[in-house]
Amino acid sequence: MMARVEDTDIVERVAASTGLPPGVAARVVDDVLAFYRTPTEDYVRRRHAELQAQGRKNPEIFPLIAAELRGRLVAAPVLSERQLRRIVYG
Repeated sequence: MMARVEDTDIVERVAASTGLPPGVAARVVDDVLAFYRTPTEDYVRRRHAELQAQGRKNPEIFPLIAAELRGRLVAAPVLSERQLRRIVYG
């Protein structure tokens, strides 16, 4: 079983390099791909809440989130701090 992953090559590579059974490798790949398919707005809201829960304040949070977005595997569009605030607060 290859879960919902369409590209079996990556599942086979993960299974071979980790020793995981193909079904488990497919679930791992599917989970990683789902993480990167998260819409930018959802990612920003989730990270903002996580960082606030750590006691960080907005002047530190928004530049950090902007930097994280630039470094994502599938880069999100460049967003200003104002755009990030609008995502979080509407």
